[in-house]
Amino acid sequence: MVRCGDMVAAEEEDDDEYAKLVRRMNPPRVVIDNDSCDNATVIRVDRVKKHGILLEAVQVLVDLNLVITKAYISSDGNWFMGVFNMTDQDGSKLQNKEVIDHIQKCLESEDYLKLPAIGPTDGGAPPEDESTSIELTGTDRPGLLSEVCAVLASLSCNIVKGEVWTHDRRAAAVIQITDEASGLAIHDAARLSKVQELLCNVMQGDGASSRGTTRTGVSVGAARAERRLHKLMLDDDGGEEAVGGEDRRGEARRKAAAAKVVVMDCAERRYTVVILRCRDRPKLLFDTLCALSDLQYVVFHGTVDAERRSREAYQEYYVRHVDGYPVRSDAERARLVRCLEDAVERRASDGLELEVRTEDRVGLLSEVTRVFRENSLSIIRAAIATRDGRAEDTFYVSDAYGNPVDGRTMDAVGEQLGDAVLRVKRGVGDAPVKPVAEGGAVSVLGSLLKGSFQGLRLIRSYS
Repeated sequence: MVRCGDMVAAEEEDDDEYAKLVRRMNPPRVVIDNDSCDNATVIRVDRVKKHGILLEAVQVLVDLNLVITKAYISSDGNWFMGVFNMTDQDGSKLQNKEVIDHIQKCLESEDYLKLPAIGPTDGGAPPEDESTSIELTGTDRPGLLSEVCAVLASLSCNIVKGEVWTHDRRAAAVIQITDEASGLAIHDAARLSKVQELLCNVMQGDGASSRGTTRTGVSVGAARAERRLHKLMLDDDGGEEAVGGEDRRGEARRKAAAAKVVVMDCAERRYTVVILRCRDRPKLLFDTLCALSDLQYVVFHGTVDAERRSREAYQEYYVRHVDGYPVRSDAERARLVRCLEDAVERRASDGLELEVRTEDRVGLLSEVTRVFRENSLSIIRAAIATRDGRAEDTFYVSDAYGNPVDGRTMDAVGEQLGDAVLRVKRGVGDAPVKPVAEGGAVSVLGSLLKGSFQGLRLIRSYS
């Protein structure tokens, strides 16, 4: 007797085999063109459609720290078409043959997200089997990262790479560690259990001011930190809603409306139209696509324009849920708007950007973050990397109340860490700041662009 579950599994396996056959018969076509556009390299991708293909293509470009100035997307039916105008961080076309070949290879790959994150921005992290990945979520508080670093240093764990985000009084981190003695991943189950237990205690704090849930996960292998952080904070957000989520958000919403999101119906073609306007910044497209993907929406058509002289970005998408339906309720619409706003705001740090550059050693991060804590600096976001034995860490900081850091405080921090170690880079999104004694952080939030409704032209062209 054949069970129903066996029949469904067999049908799904047949569908997978058919999809693989179709992709083999229609190999991807990727064209990288430096001639058709005066100020950007144009990358055209044509290939058989598969789930998550748009985010995967953007991930390839984000991993190389490239800037997407324009994009056009259409993936109705069984075919995906994407056109991306790209520059490097200096606004120049791509000229490095190694980078161009890497893009070509990855965009033609079937499983890029399963490959190691190689390329110029790999941050010097160990290969997948040579590091242990830690994921943390919990209530943010002053000194939290300092406590996490101190625990890891006390357990002879060296932090080689990591990303830390905070938003709306919540914190999330993805950290890669190695054993201090061997420089390799930690496999001892008892030791990993101890690491998890102590970090869980740190994330819970004293319990008096903690809201929502805490999560501590430990696994061997590298993780795509930014992708995981979006998912961790979205999952964490779901728990917060049950604990007075709107009250938790109020302060951040009033303080900085970083994005304007409109969600409307396109009944004629059974799409939901999502329009987003905000100040442009690196990786904005990646962040919004992560939010749509994590919420289980599929982008069928889209247009992105970040070439405006006002440094503001316009994104427009025609989406459906993975079940084939557009947005069906006011509650679903409100959650989509809120999650897109959150995805934009998480990385739009309005703190002072500090760089730490020195020889790496076990306990360095614990020392640096302790100095920050003792001088009442609050870490908004952090990017930790180790390259060729040197620590290359970036921190975005404010005072303990979320205000700009004054020059006197930075003088004290500089004296404790040393001028050769600490450098004030800039206020986010602005020109380099004046010497520390003369000023503090500069907010990046400005007025938002009023754009026009553009996307119906794209649907008419490709549907």
